[in-house]
Amino acid sequence: MLIKRKPDILPSEITRPELYARRREFIKAAGAVGAIAGISALSLVATAEKARAGMKLPGVRKSPLSTADEMTSYKDVTTYNNFYEFGTDKTDPSDNAHTLKTRPWTVAVEGEVKKPKVYDIDELLKLAPLEERIYRMRCVEGWSMVIPWVGYSLSELIKRVEPSGKAKYVEFITLADPAQMPGVRYEVLQWPYVEGLRMDEAMHPLAILCLGLYGEVLPNQNGAPVRVVVPWKYGFKNGKSIVKIRFTEQQPKTAWNLAQPSEYGFYSNVNPQVDHPRWSQAKERRIGEFGKRPTLMFNGYADQVASLYAGMDLKKNF
Repeated sequence: MLIKRKPDILPSEITRPELYARRREFIKAAGAVGAIAGISALSLVATAEKARAGMKLPGVRKSPLSTADEMTSYKDVTTYNNFYEFGTDKTDPSDNAHTLKTRPWTVAVEGEVKKPKVYDIDELLKLAPLEERIYRMRCVEGWSMVIPWVGYSLSELIKRVEPSGKAKYVEFITLADPAQMPGVRYEVLQWPYVEGLRMDEAMHPLAILCLGLYGEVLPNQNGAPVRVVVPWKYGFKNGKSIVKIRFTEQQPKTAWNLAQPSEYGFYSNVNPQVDHPRWSQAKERRIGEFGKRPTLMFNGYADQVASLYAGMDLKKNF
């Protein structure tokens, strides 16, 4: 992806000291409670860390919509990321995202719907049966992964809020808090990060509301506590750490399209026949493999989603 300018982050802003300070706060709080309830500082820290990451999600079932491709390693999936709210380098999200507090967390669903609602994250976890969806994922920069997401079809949420006849698009808005997200302090993009889908894209069974990864609670650097995953589109279309979902009549103004409209279109379907202005999209490098492989149309999901774009000029509507 195009980086407009590289932020100069001082060593004092690398958030390891903040993590140390936060753990000291856990210990301090634990000591106060332990004096009354006999709960040790260590146990409280462990509980807080478990709630934040690494907790197994119960009742996750396998999905027939999964690919049979070999999965990318957990280490690569969680340490090689694009999440500019935490920095522009691939390792920045895993280094910095521990500052994100994912409890409490709510997602407001509003706009052209009959039943607007503010959902608590734990309510979203129980909204529909959780499935493991192993999807091919492709970045516009030319690398790809195979990731076992955990979630359910986005349509499950959409049906519950009952969009009106005016709802043509779905807009996803990410948290933008400079206190928790060091990258938001810099004008790399227009914050908050906004992405969007056409209504029929959002209703497609492959598009999921994602709450986990590798059977566990979604790690912060991968978009915790809730994100969308649309596997036939380039990765930047998959909004992370979502705080608002808005149904609109007009096409949303999305972050990368606003930043570089000639390079990042609204649709951004994986298409080997349409090159990025500065590099070819015909091949990709699967993380963990040597060499490159051909890029598949719609990232290999053409049989399922090509009908959504029948009659469209996919070079114009890139």
